[in-house]
Amino acid sequence: MSSAQNDLGPGTRERGDGLSRRNVLAGAAALGLSAGAPIVARAAGSPNQLTWGIHVSLAPLWFDPAETQALITPFMVLYAMHDAMVKPMPGSAQAPTLAESWSMSEDGLTWEFTIRNGVEFHNGAPVTAEDVKFSFERYRGTNHALMKQQVAGVDAPDPRHVRFRMKEPWPDFLTFYSSASGAGWIVPKKYVEKVGDDGFRQAPIGAGPYKFVSFTPGVELVLDAFEGYWRKAPAVKRIVMRSIPDEATRLAGLKRGEIDIAYSIRGELAQELQQSAGLALKSVVTQATNAIYFPEQWDPQSPWHDLRVRQAANLALDRDAMNQALFLGGCKISNSAVVPSTFEYYWQPPPAAYDPDKAKKLLAEAGFSSGFDGGPFWCDSSYTNIGEVAINYFQEVGIRTKLQPIERAGFAAAYAGKKYTKGILRNASGAFGNAATRLASFVIKGGSNVYGSYPDIDELYPLQAKEIDAKKRAALLAKMQQLVHEKAIYAPLWELAFLNGVGPRVGESSLGKIAGFPYTAPFEDITIKSG
Repeated sequence: MSSAQNDLGPGTRERGDGLSRRNVLAGAAALGLSAGAPIVARAAGSPNQLTWGIHVSLAPLWFDPAETQALITPFMVLYAMHDAMVKPMPGSAQAPTLAESWSMSEDGLTWEFTIRNGVEFHNGAPVTAEDVKFSFERYRGTNHALMKQQVAGVDAPDPRHVRFRMKEPWPDFLTFYSSASGAGWIVPKKYVEKVGDDGFRQAPIGAGPYKFVSFTPGVELVLDAFEGYWRKAPAVKRIVMRSIPDEATRLAGLKRGEIDIAYSIRGELAQELQQSAGLALKSVVTQATNAIYFPEQWDPQSPWHDLRVRQAANLALDRDAMNQALFLGGCKISNSAVVPSTFEYYWQPPPAAYDPDKAKKLLAEAGFSSGFDGGPFWCDSSYTNIGEVAINYFQEVGIRTKLQPIERAGFAAAYAGKKYTKGILRNASGAFGNAATRLASFVIKGGSNVYGSYPDIDELYPLQAKEIDAKKRAALLAKMQQLVHEKAIYAPLWELAFLNGVGPRVGESSLGKIAGFPYTAPFEDITIKSG
């Protein structure tokens, strides 16, 4: 590990203005405590309620599975309000949920699902094959174009059976349907048709363990237990997801007993949490790869077009020091930009290197011996601290950028909407899937978060998609990942460690129960301590 592991990067070790690591990490958030942080209703005052301190502002877009983006955040809500035919659960990446069973035909052209008997939506309507067909055909989120290209049609021969017909054998159908999209999360057809898309987001009805009560934008989402949930009735009768983007305020609320679970507590605030009596720090190493993306690399007039410049940016970052300072060393540094090490068909890149002298040499060879203006650095505001530290390292080798933090929902929409054509941005995704699903979203032409692509990578994707031989398919996907690395399409950071605080009232938090998932789930397993 680098000798600089206790620092935030060049320029932050010795500051004449008196700023400490805590100032850089928490910034104005820490000052907000002494200025009088907003007081929220005491969670402890409700014996059958648990309250979350959410690190982002909740977006109604996440209440509708049809809008699922290429990130894990929507599933924070989906696992509570909705249910899927097949989804990741404890001990299984593809667990039978609304579907009790499924099968693929010998020729690989047909997938048939049997819906669990007696499952209902929150309004009492049964979950039927027509709802499943409607949910798939209505889906417009990440990977929808790819799925529609592969699926010839969906049949509902009777209320409990659904048939998906492929245009050609597609080994990854179940992976895309069950985890790498929201297409398999089921909504009630008749209700959606009655209220419309906007009406559904205002008053969603699902088939999950909790039902919608109210939503106050920028404040909180309130859900009540659905006693008719097929798996089991939730033990906690009401959950409140309260948006508290200020990290220090989340910790203060946890310490005062105003919230029970606080998402994303990092750096010295995490150390403070560890030392607080009655509180627990729960660290989950997620499947959320973090990287810095260079969307200008396809513009011949941009410095980022030069491979040496992108390689220099990679060499400028001391990932070990960043990890230690921001996440107590909990992140896994795999040097893979978009595919986490736990995924099927993962290819292991060479180790990441921190070499600022070589970075400066590469910049000089590219014609930037005095450095250059790299443009804005766009990032999700909940991870501004990562951007601040990266900017310090880039500045040290001569790459000048200016941080532009955007609230998460807006950032995700603009990123997928191809709005960030200038500068660089922080890429992150904890979405479920495998190597092929991540490449589809973040590397291949037409992907939801792809600003440009390379023909030699693109041409391999359809070959692997229809390859039945597992070894041949693995070789194709490995080659694609190798090319991503060699072209320095991204500067990989790590697989994120998501640090959470848990208060004394919580029995089972359900943090870390689903492999790679950063948030609490299954919600129906969460408990409150007795007494």
